[in-house]
Amino acid sequence: MSTIVLVHGAFAESVSWKGVVERLAAVGHDVVAVANPLRGLAGDAAYVRDMIASLAGPVLLVGHSYGGMVITEAAAGNDAVTGLVYVCAFAPDTGESALELSTRFPGSTLGAALTAYPVSTGGNEFAIRKDAFHRQFAADVPAEQAAVMAATQRPVTEEALSTGLVTEKPAWRTIPSWFVFSDRDLNIPVALHRFMAERAEARGVREIPGASHALSVSEPVAVTETILGALGHRS
Repeated sequence: MSTIVLVHGAFAESVSWKGVVERLAAVGHDVVAVANPLRGLAGDAAYVRDMIASLAGPVLLVGHSYGGMVITEAAAGNDAVTGLVYVCAFAPDTGESALELSTRFPGSTLGAALTAYPVSTGGNEFAIRKDAFHRQFAADVPAEQAAVMAATQRPVTEEALSTGLVTEKPAWRTIPSWFVFSDRDLNIPVALHRFMAERAEARGVREIPGASHALSVSEPVAVTETILGALGHRS
């Protein structure tokens, strides 16, 4: 049986997968929610590869948002990975960065919602302003829950978002993929989601009307069903 490895993206944390983890565990699946460092694409992907290497047997990789960049790099050439699930996530080609992709189609309002500040290790770090977080990231989540998410968000470095995919063979070119995304995503335009899913020749595509970018939080049933569909397709 595959181990399901969940990789959160920028401005989120491992607990954002809580509803998904609970549902997968309830039907007997082994699940690991990785604490994505959000420091840089190469290092973040290496960390996920190390996690995969520590597990016995095949792995289904699931990424949210920038986590899609990470799983695409981490799974490249990795025989342990048998499937990829993109949850409101980037599925980049070689050289494409999260920042570049997010502006390829109109619709993202993330830039105006960010605050930036320098970090001692060099460069800048981004976070979503607390006053903008609910609308920008999790509009379909109760305000009280969104406030906690804003307070516990993990900032991301500018380097992580601006670095293009290094591998010459993105994982989705050789590994089956599934996509689930929302049509009200204010971070990643829905037109980009559709484009990336079509380009990857996804085995399954599910579009959730009216949902926000925080799909694993607001729509854990739909996300879980997509993951289970990916597992069932390979069994």
